[in-house]
Amino acid sequence: MTSVKMTLSSWCNLVFLIKGKEVVKAASFFFWGGKFMSGISKQTELQKALAGGKSIFWIVGLFSFFINLLMLVGPFYMLQVYDRVLTSGSIPTLIFLTIAAVGLTMVSSLLEWLRSRILVRLNGRLEKSLRQSLFSGLFKSGGRDSQPLKDLETTRGFLSGNGLVTFFDAPWAPIFLALIFVFHPILGFIATLGAVLLFTIAILTEFLTRGILLKSSSDTGAANRFVEGALLNREVVMALGMLPGMYAKWRDKYDGGHAGQALAADRSGMLNAIAKFIRPVLQVAMLGTGAWLALNQEISPGVMIASSIVMGRALAPVQGAIGSWKGFVLARSAYDRLKEFYAGLEGVKLQANLPKPQGTITVERAVGAPPKSEVPVIKGVSFNIPAGSSVGIIGPSASGKSTLARLLTGVWAPTSGKVRLDGVEISKWDHEELGPSLGYLPQDVELFDGTVLENISRFSEGEPSLVIEAAKSAGIHEMILALPNGYETIIGPMGSVLSGGQRQRIGLARALYGDPSFIVLDEPNSNLDSDGEEALKATLIKVKERGATLVIISHRPAVINVVDHVMILKNGMIEDFGTRQEVLARMTAAQSPNIRSVNAGAGQ
Repeated sequence: MTSVKMTLSSWCNLVFLIKGKEVVKAASFFFWGGKFMSGISKQTELQKALAGGKSIFWIVGLFSFFINLLMLVGPFYMLQVYDRVLTSGSIPTLIFLTIAAVGLTMVSSLLEWLRSRILVRLNGRLEKSLRQSLFSGLFKSGGRDSQPLKDLETTRGFLSGNGLVTFFDAPWAPIFLALIFVFHPILGFIATLGAVLLFTIAILTEFLTRGILLKSSSDTGAANRFVEGALLNREVVMALGMLPGMYAKWRDKYDGGHAGQALAADRSGMLNAIAKFIRPVLQVAMLGTGAWLALNQEISPGVMIASSIVMGRALAPVQGAIGSWKGFVLARSAYDRLKEFYAGLEGVKLQANLPKPQGTITVERAVGAPPKSEVPVIKGVSFNIPAGSSVGIIGPSASGKSTLARLLTGVWAPTSGKVRLDGVEISKWDHEELGPSLGYLPQDVELFDGTVLENISRFSEGEPSLVIEAAKSAGIHEMILALPNGYETIIGPMGSVLSGGQRQRIGLARALYGDPSFIVLDEPNSNLDSDGEEALKATLIKVKERGATLVIISHRPAVINVVDHVMILKNGMIEDFGTRQEVLARMTAAQSPNIRSVNAGAGQ
């Protein structure tokens, strides 16, 4: 066991030398049970997943010990054949040696197969332990793309491929080189020189390709995200003839990534070709020198052949590392991003096991801006909404109404100030618990690829009766029944098979599902005709009657006339806030002088 620990430690040291610092940490976590994390009481999901695989990596390390030990079967077989069988002429000895060599080689192949299966299953366990936290974290962190999921796939691909096996085998190179020195110092010097040359090429591959590959990966990711965003708005692109310009924009991003990959491939290919030249030259030098030593009676012919085979085995991991360097660099970069992603999630402290909210909203000097933006849209607003109240928010375009809606629902956290629901900061509330008590209809209604029932029930395993009740509350039960498969109709990505009004009313039913105690509706009537607007008005009256806290953002008086209070928002600040009658009266009074002056001018 001590020898295995030394081998694993050597592996870590070798990876460190080739600048795989984070892989060393991961390997240490696997092999030593996370001792380098001592003193840290709470681990991220990534660290827990790594710690869960340490016993499996011990097994892989043990298998690698025996696999590399059995790699000596070939050289020693040749040594015995040349030095013992050929000199003695013993057929039984040849038969015994051949049977033993074949049997041990079969064991080595079996261990290789088992090691591969173990690594594949380790990857499966790693993926299962991380996929839920990754998927949830994408939404909790406000991410805009699925890069962490891609990073997990990249890491899994490296761990299950030949790249990781190469690093497991690399520590045995010094052992094989030491064996060659035992055969003869000159032969050992030639083999060591070859190892140094190949290792130098590996280092050059790191320095000449790492930065290029990372930038190329970033450019390619940006190009893919650009296409995804364009496809979401393909109707606009096609209708306005934007395709040539969009293609040119995508081409610039794509060409940047492709050019980087080509340059890295050229450099890596050149270095790989040099390595492939060095290997045969070393074999020639080893055999030539071995023959010269054999002629001078310093070694036997068997040692000459055996040392050549052992050198090939010693140099194989180094050359393998050169070939798999691109995958290693990408996997290391993916691991770094995953570590940063989980570290960011640790900063999001959510409060769980809270009672069902009643709907009291308290906003204290809240400043809000879109994620990754430093320009505030909401500028220090403060107000209170008692539980069971209804508020209409109006104001000109770009006044911050939709931003305020996101702050009220906890979709965005305020950059400063507080937004509280029943005294608890809503952005820190665990939304898996809060969600059933919260109803939200965004201005751009977002439906998902699934059935009508799944979309209304928020993809939960809710009772169909609750879905029907929500649909009736939104006034769309009959409309849904008229669809080809009723509630089981698949609406396609973004609700593509539905009209704008149908999407909006299904989104409203989703917001009402489960009778939430706090509901925020952002322009709920923007795609509705007069009949739909009347149905919406009746729905809002029912919501008020059951005591839910209701916030509506709208410009149309048919909806605003339903609420008890009105807030006027302008330039991200509250211009007026009070009862509906008072605020509308002040608006009318403020507009009257302008109307009289216009009439007077017309009279003149």
